[in-house]
Amino acid sequence: MTSQSDKKKFPPPWVFSIYFAEGFPYSLVRQISTVFFKDLGASLEWVGFTSIFGLPYVFKFLWSPFIDNYGTKRKWLLLIQGVITLFILLISFLCLKSNPLAFVGVGFLFLSILSATNDIASDGYYLEALNREEQSKFVGFQSLSYRLALILGGGGILYLSSIIKFSGAFFVSSLIFGAVFIFHINFLPKVEEEKAKIGSIIRDISKTKVILFLAIFFLIALYFSNNKEVLINLPKYPIVPYSGLFIIALLALFPLIFPIVKAKLKERKNAYSESFIAYFDREKMSIFLIFLVLYRLGESLILNMLYPMLKTIGFERGDYGIIYGTFGVTSSILGGIAGGALISKFGLKKVAWYLVLAQNIPNLFYAFLSQIYEGDLVLTKTKFFITSAFVVIETFGAGLGTSFFMVLIMRSTLKEFKASNMATATGIMNIASSMVGLFSGALVNAVGFSTFFIITFILTIPSMVMIPFLPFLNEEKRLD
Repeated sequence: MTSQSDKKKFPPPWVFSIYFAEGFPYSLVRQISTVFFKDLGASLEWVGFTSIFGLPYVFKFLWSPFIDNYGTKRKWLLLIQGVITLFILLISFLCLKSNPLAFVGVGFLFLSILSATNDIASDGYYLEALNREEQSKFVGFQSLSYRLALILGGGGILYLSSIIKFSGAFFVSSLIFGAVFIFHINFLPKVEEEKAKIGSIIRDISKTKVILFLAIFFLIALYFSNNKEVLINLPKYPIVPYSGLFIIALLALFPLIFPIVKAKLKERKNAYSESFIAYFDREKMSIFLIFLVLYRLGESLILNMLYPMLKTIGFERGDYGIIYGTFGVTSSILGGIAGGALISKFGLKKVAWYLVLAQNIPNLFYAFLSQIYEGDLVLTKTKFFITSAFVVIETFGAGLGTSFFMVLIMRSTLKEFKASNMATATGIMNIASSMVGLFSGALVNAVGFSTFFIITFILTIPSMVMIPFLPFLNEEKRLD
């Protein structure tokens, strides 16, 4: 007879399904959008501009209180997933238009907002439905499910699009996500009491703010509908890359203005202000903050430009779906596992250099590829094998580097503010990553792919130089 403790070894089925439902739309927005834009003739500037689709995942904390204070996590999860299903279906029909880039681009933007909101509801539901012991025990299962969704989306769906076109692939995606949505309607348990009706949000928010927001949105939409050339050339305007550089510089210089921010936040006296001040008001946090900003700049530049480079040497999106979406994501998972094992065995400080170098040196592989195969559009078995090997090595290294980075961030959190500190640190890193992607296309146009990938490696050097000066490398020397 199976005991209760034995049953607890495996999570309930919804743990797999809600985190699959987190990863799948993310893969459509962040992995497929760059390929979609490139294959439909968008400029490299526009391909780089798809980095803005990552911003809702950074700023989702701004609307997360609504999900905490209205309705239940289950109701939000079902509502958002139903809308996501319809939105993916809508994108599949928009792909049939003669010139779908602008329409699908707007669709991706709204899908990213919905997907980020689904993340909030799913994570909240997980925390509500399970006790602390179960939350920790099942974290590996949720990560596995999320990664499998990335493989299916960035690998399987992308490969499928090479056979039945993007419209058919998004239609199949809507069926897959719709099936998960129907499963949740029938099998997702009710675990919390409703605080206030979801519909009461509109009543409680200031009508003036709602009207102002809608008016601004309408005016922007009206302007771009009457000035389509401005929209088409938007990523080419200097303000786009310069704004990205400005935000990155502002983040890096934040330690200089922290005393002013600290004084302002102290006046508010709320939980967020307290956690923010406590997190940054410690020794060596200035160095740590600059490291957060710089660490993934090189890797982030690569993400949007890898497919455009591979396309110039003969690869199509089906090949890319196999190589990067399947082999690459699987390799990054294994790299993360290996990195965690190395850190556990030898300690973070001893393996730091090895893990970071393993992440950064493979950037030069792509410079080599773009150089030796420049202008060669014939995809031979040898080229496919060499490129696949390079992608597997690079993504495995990225997994190793990510394990170092995440452990370092986890060690930086204070015991009483773990969740908010974690969100703050990863948010800063993600803002910098999204902003640097804005000028990736312009940089390629200026210097070419080979030099571009060399630059991505050079950008990793400042963060590597900072490693000996970082706090939190020794577990016993925490600053809290």
